[in-house]
Amino acid sequence: MSGHNRWSSIKHKKGAVDAKRGKIFTKVIKEITVSARLGGGDPSGNPRLRQAIDAAKAVNMPGDNVTRAIKKGTGELEGVSYEEITYEGVGPSGSLFLMEALTDNRNRTNPELRKVFERYHGSLGAPGAAAWAFEEKGLIFLPKEAASEEKLFEVAVGAGAENVEDFGDKWMVTTERSALDSVRSTIVAASLPVSSAELAKLPKNKKIVEGRDAEVLMNLVEALEDHDDVQKVFYDFELSEAEMARLSQ
Repeated sequence: MSGHNRWSSIKHKKGAVDAKRGKIFTKVIKEITVSARLGGGDPSGNPRLRQAIDAAKAVNMPGDNVTRAIKKGTGELEGVSYEEITYEGVGPSGSLFLMEALTDNRNRTNPELRKVFERYHGSLGAPGAAAWAFEEKGLIFLPKEAASEEKLFEVAVGAGAENVEDFGDKWMVTTERSALDSVRSTIVAASLPVSSAELAKLPKNKKIVEGRDAEVLMNLVEALEDHDDVQKVFYDFELSEAEMARLSQ
């Protein structure tokens, strides 16, 4: 659950941000619970819940966990009430961050995230400090062996997708926000297995970073992703080719 670029693909392959299984499950369960609370417990009529269930399957979460989380969201079981908050921040090199959080106590989450930014020479910003630099898109991921790029491009773009990209060991299909569900359905109908589908905030323009700033920014992203209340982290920087080569070794 992080910003999507070539670096995130490499770092996950290298295990640099290999969050504990329990922590990943907790974040997915929160999203399922909130999705069910807001849109009902039937995934066929609740795209956000369906995306959350896709995420649960992608991390091999047991079905019982998913069912309990849905029931907590719909009120059939007692559960914690989470508030959705989008935080904005600025890091080294003027890099911009958006963090989507689910918290049961914003008075705890706010100062904790502020401290994380300060530790890595950044600052937590006011609303509007970073949001202007991002646009919301749909992202659909498929395993590389699911289809050739040509086949996937034909199916996805034919259904209204914007692009198909190589994302390490996966294909990444980009769509307009409103087309995510219809493109996903078309891909599934073509018997191509979807690993996950989600809405993401993508930068309109990427900053290229290297050297010490790249190192600090990587650590900042990892610290934010590791925070219990942060569901997703989006940022507007990309590592330079030199940094990419160094990480790939």
